Amino acid sequence: MSAKTKFSRKDLEKILSDYSLGKYKDSISIAKGTVQTNLLVRTTEGKFVFRYYENRSKGSVLFESSLISYLENHNFPCPSQFKNKHGAHIGVYKKKPYILFEFIEGKHVKKLDKTLKNQLIKKIAQLHCITKNHRAKYRKFRWNYSVALCAQLAKKEAKKINTANSRAKLKWLINELKELKLPKSLPKGICHCDFHFSNILFKNRKFVSLLDFDDANYTFLAFDLISLIDLWAWPYNKTLKFHEATNIIKEYVKHRSLKNNEKKHLYDLLKLQILFDCIWFFERGNVDNFHEKRKIAYLNNLGRNEFHKKLF
Repeated sequence: MSAKTKFSRKDLEKILSDYSLGKYKDSISIAKGTVQTNLLVRTTEGKFVFRYYENRSKGSVLFESSLISYLENHNFPCPSQFKNKHGAHIGVYKKKPYILFEFIEGKHVKKLDKTLKNQLIKKIAQLHCITKNHRAKYRKFRWNYSVALCAQLAKKEAKKINTANSRAKLKWLINELKELKLPKSLPKGICHCDFHFSNILFKNRKFVSLLDFDDANYTFLAFDLISLIDLWAWPYNKTLKFHEATNIIKEYVKHRSLKNNEKKHLYDLLKLQILFDCIWFFERGNVDNFHEKRKIAYLNNLGRNEFHKKLF
């Protein structure tokens, strides 16, 4: 995605004057990315990534900044952030926050083979080991994925669209949420929650960095695992490939074991993942037959016990 906010040479020179990173030379927009504006900035000292948060509060960015500092202290591979001359990682320009990040050499791979997938799975499992029970500072400023949040966001979307179809879809979604069993004993920590290829860097077929913690939040630790299963083992408009899902789990547990109650409730977490997807695409499809409803119906017909048996 191209930059949403345009920055002149003068703008960037002024911003960089607050850092000890050399003098500004030039910059280009980073096409891959999220809804935030990302620029590759060159100075006399090297290359840096300027990330300007278009739609995040300062509290949300503080969550990300403090999380990255925590991960750096635990040697997790993610870009470092630079402090300004006042000792702060976060700056503000035209009332919006920004961070200057380390530029890491590497490539984004659109299609991962088994070797690359296993490297990513390992790093995600390590992320979960590092952040288990880490009740991150400023977490209240993030959408921490839960049943309650899913219901809240769905109601907001239905009200915004305000059609008979959106109201009927909301009713269906709320009823499905009521069927989920997610006990408080399930382990929680920080999940990344966005494994788009543009957020993963490889170099010479080696994993080098996980990028963009814009969607990271405090939730069920197995949520990322379920996200990978949904992403890699459930092709669009097809049935779930249990063999592939099992392989993902087998690789994951080499680095972080799953508790029995986590295994038992992967079924519910997968349904929660699908219901969140429903919110992101709330206007898509008629309530009688749409993509997420078909996936939920498939899981309902299968049942929790059969799902568990096929996975384990």
